[in-house]
Amino acid sequence: MRLNARLRTEQGASGPEGFRRTSVRRVPGAYWTAYRLVGMMVPTVFHPPEVCTMSSVHPPGLDLDRLRGHLDRERPGLVSGPLEARLIEGGRSNLTYVVTDGTGRWVVRRPPLGHVLATAHDMKREHRVISALHPTAVPVPEPVLLCEDASVTGSPFYVMEYVEGTPYRTAEQLAPLGAARTREAALGLVDTLVALHAVDPESVGLGDFGRPEGFLDRQLRRWGKQLNASRNRELPGIDELHAALGRALPVSPAPTVVHGDYRLDNVLIGSDDRIKAVLDWEMSTLGDPLTDLGLLVMYSSDLGLAESPVSTTSGAAGHPSPAELTERYAARSGRDTSAISWYTAFAWFKLAVILEGIHYRYTLGRTVGAGFDRIGDLVPVFIEHGLTTLQEG
Repeated sequence: MRLNARLRTEQGASGPEGFRRTSVRRVPGAYWTAYRLVGMMVPTVFHPPEVCTMSSVHPPGLDLDRLRGHLDRERPGLVSGPLEARLIEGGRSNLTYVVTDGTGRWVVRRPPLGHVLATAHDMKREHRVISALHPTAVPVPEPVLLCEDASVTGSPFYVMEYVEGTPYRTAEQLAPLGAARTREAALGLVDTLVALHAVDPESVGLGDFGRPEGFLDRQLRRWGKQLNASRNRELPGIDELHAALGRALPVSPAPTVVHGDYRLDNVLIGSDDRIKAVLDWEMSTLGDPLTDLGLLVMYSSDLGLAESPVSTTSGAAGHPSPAELTERYAARSGRDTSAISWYTAFAWFKLAVILEGIHYRYTLGRTVGAGFDRIGDLVPVFIEHGLTTLQEG
């Protein structure tokens, strides 16, 4: 069976700031629907195996001969033999490949097959931000080249270095690390976020990377519109939460580069438990840095649900509490985090909206697979978390 889903992106003139929903992508032996809330795959049970076997056969969306020719022209001597590749399945909305010549390894990123909105999958934007951040203390893969000539692979793409590491998505995946190592990895995530938010955008050429003025107000209005677009039932508390967030809109600190989807499975953890690379920059912009922290806190909170199709890492032994993560960020960044409850409640609201959108599509018969039938029951839970977080804050 093949699913068709409309691409929809809520995006400001200067770059992405919110919701992205992508169409179904085909991988060997599997179909899945990716619904993006700042990068999240929902439900998480749909993550396919991480990689396929390296092969000289052209993977979907990547002509290895054309890629080799382009690399030879633009970076003579970089490649020393025939290329093989594998598609990293579950690599978010953009397609991600590992490519090797038998000696070196690189990663290629390109938009999904058949996409229709170039601005939704801006390779130049991703390449620009990692190029700007690579000389800084923020660990990102070293960029190799950007190709805007669609004749090479059918779309713009960029190449970056391959970084060894593991993206941990669930508490179960963290369990083998043990409590001490899990704690170190989670605290390192905060420290890396502090490093990102310490970068002066102007000094690295990102002064025009977004529109920070009115950032939170635009975000709140955008997500309210998205909620209205998928209303098909009564959701007690959702309008109350939206209105309460609007009434309590905080004053943003000085803008920084914002990742937009900062969480543990968007970084690579090395064997020494240190963060080797921050990945998936397609939602990055200039904005309120505490939106990154609020999202991280939300992803580190306990849903209080058994066998939920949406998981967090909070249940792992040794994982710091949301309060510990916030305190560490405040201490190391020097920023006032007294309004973190608002930012976390806003993250809960966004998740509730995207889950309701998924539920709405399920009721129309536009989703297929195990777990979608339970998404609708999760929405009130996220609403309640948002209301409670805002009220307690």
